[in-house]
Amino acid sequence: MRPDVLTPLFAAVSGLPGVGPKTAKLFDRLLGAEEGGIGARLVDLVFHVPTGIVDRRLRPGVARAPEGAVVTLDLHIDRHRPPAPGSRAPYKIFAYDDTGEIALTFFHAKADWLEKLLPEGERRWVSGRVEWFNGAPQMAHPDHVLPHDRLDEMPAVEPVYPLTEGLSPKLVGRAVAAALARLPHLPEWQDAEWLRQRRFPDFTTALTRLHRPDGNDGQPAQATALARLAYDELLAGQLALAIVRRDLRRRPKPPRTGDGRLVEAVRAGLPFALTGAQARAVTEIAADMARPERMVRLLQGDVGSGKTVVGLLAAAHAAESGGQTAFMAPTELLARQHFRTIAALARAGGLGIAILTGREKGREREAILAGLADGSIAIAVGTHALFQEGVEFRDLALAVVDEQHRFGVHQRLALTQKGRGTDLLIMTATPIPRTLMMSSFGDVDVSRLDEKPAGRQPIATRAVPTERIGEVVGGLTRAMAGGARVYWVCPLVEESEAIDLAAASDRARDLEHIFGPVVGLVHGRMKGAEKDEVMRRFAAGELSVLVATTVIEVGVDVPEATVMVIEHAERFGLSQLHQLRGRVGRGSAASTCLLLYRGPLGETARARLAIMRETEDGFRIAEEDLRLRGGGEILGTRQSGLPGFRLARLELHGDLMQAARDDARLILARDPDLTSPRGAALRTLLYLFGRDEGIRLLGAG
Repeated sequence: MRPDVLTPLFAAVSGLPGVGPKTAKLFDRLLGAEEGGIGARLVDLVFHVPTGIVDRRLRPGVARAPEGAVVTLDLHIDRHRPPAPGSRAPYKIFAYDDTGEIALTFFHAKADWLEKLLPEGERRWVSGRVEWFNGAPQMAHPDHVLPHDRLDEMPAVEPVYPLTEGLSPKLVGRAVAAALARLPHLPEWQDAEWLRQRRFPDFTTALTRLHRPDGNDGQPAQATALARLAYDELLAGQLALAIVRRDLRRRPKPPRTGDGRLVEAVRAGLPFALTGAQARAVTEIAADMARPERMVRLLQGDVGSGKTVVGLLAAAHAAESGGQTAFMAPTELLARQHFRTIAALARAGGLGIAILTGREKGREREAILAGLADGSIAIAVGTHALFQEGVEFRDLALAVVDEQHRFGVHQRLALTQKGRGTDLLIMTATPIPRTLMMSSFGDVDVSRLDEKPAGRQPIATRAVPTERIGEVVGGLTRAMAGGARVYWVCPLVEESEAIDLAAASDRARDLEHIFGPVVGLVHGRMKGAEKDEVMRRFAAGELSVLVATTVIEVGVDVPEATVMVIEHAERFGLSQLHQLRGRVGRGSAASTCLLLYRGPLGETARARLAIMRETEDGFRIAEEDLRLRGGGEILGTRQSGLPGFRLARLELHGDLMQAARDDARLILARDPDLTSPRGAALRTLLYLFGRDEGIRLLGAG
């Protein structure tokens, strides 16, 4: 049960003054609470971090107000000039001080409201941004207007919040202030000596400083406050991970051993020898599965390093002990790709295999479910359909989860709970820097595939300005005459008026006009069957050019494709560029990647393209991506910062991760069930940050 002290923070935002049903929905969108259906809560609001501050202490007088600066002015209201009826001109109010006159302009404002707000002949404090137009100053829609005797109501330094359409800065600021007023007094869960060393304030003070920056100490105090809160969040995450891992290790699990017969049968069917890294990973996984504790292992492999084959050999090992394997992928396209890659090898090794996605229906689906229930199907490949109700395994020994960062924790747990002590193998083609790995997995065991299969050629990577697109097309004509197959990746499906990006559908039409009917198109809005048919035709050589959005980023395997063109490469992140480039260079022929960019390039974009030309090492690229733009976008999460975190920012708080992990270990060593006074406070911390899955696993909880 959530501690009663947290009840005020878990109340709905709709209970705040001035937040009606319509506004509450806007807050749901702003705070990312739409998907779960719970709705935004006060805790979400107080964890909505300001992105900067506005300093309103500058009072230079009208004539000395700098262009574009936020100033606060002591004004006499002189006269109102409403627009003519039917005119689109703004409503203007002229005011002055000892140094000169300024025009306050308002669009679509009601005259009676403005007459009350800024009555002629009276004095008002007005704060906002000044612009100079034709030598005269003006201020459009001032942020604050206050009677002369109420200046103390204006914040000297004000936070700036991320917004969504329909929510004004004032509305968000008022809601945050109302939420802060309801903050309960919480017990201190941090070590007193640690707080003293870091000069961290208590939790309530830190939150208050974050949202009400003091004009005297400004951003340094805000940074310290955010670091305190980030550490709270990191500690909650590391403590929950440590509890879950401890629980996994405690649960009895039948050791999975075999005679090697099925593994060898699958290996014999491979058209190539395993790399040293693949063989090492297979041995590590088999050793884990043979132990009485559950395996949680991360298989990190660069694009094209052969992770799927390692997963298949692990499934063969599971089958030798009579167990089944669920092979889960985040998209139907990727699930079917895996199925095509391993189905023939599995059957040649004597393993029953089936695919289960939302597309399998009727008798076909019933037959698959029956095969899983009676154990005749040893390997089930699929999407999240694998862990839905009604899918029962006779003995689920192993769950292989590909590109796991696209699944929620509850989805991974739901799959592993379909068996008795199911081992978990997590595969990712996204090289994950160590800090991010710690944040997502804690003390996970890692196997790295750091070798490419024999015969793979390096990929020649070049950056080309879009003005030379004609030369690129000419080069493709020559390459295709020699039998080459080409990917052409665009960022959007349709033209956006707001962002001038090449659209995949338009580019496909352009290329079809040049090359004829050998051009296909794949994008995320197509139905699964349509996408599969286009991919089948491209793989079979019926199509020579595949125009696509980033839907092809993960898991598409056509060894004959040797050219990758990425349009507007400057708009993509490094890891995404690396993933896309990895779609070529999968056969024995030399491959090329052309990064089409529109100049002038910013510093970050230029650095990205330079790194892509320098190296194909995914681990170096991941570290550089982390340095250039924070961890969130590497793993495709909604905001920058650490995956799944609202306050912690990798570029600011990466050094706190190791401390949080060490602290979590020490806490559980001293107080395994969190029953001490600090332990009880830490339980509150876990609930506060939504990590209460850890509490359910505690002996006393």
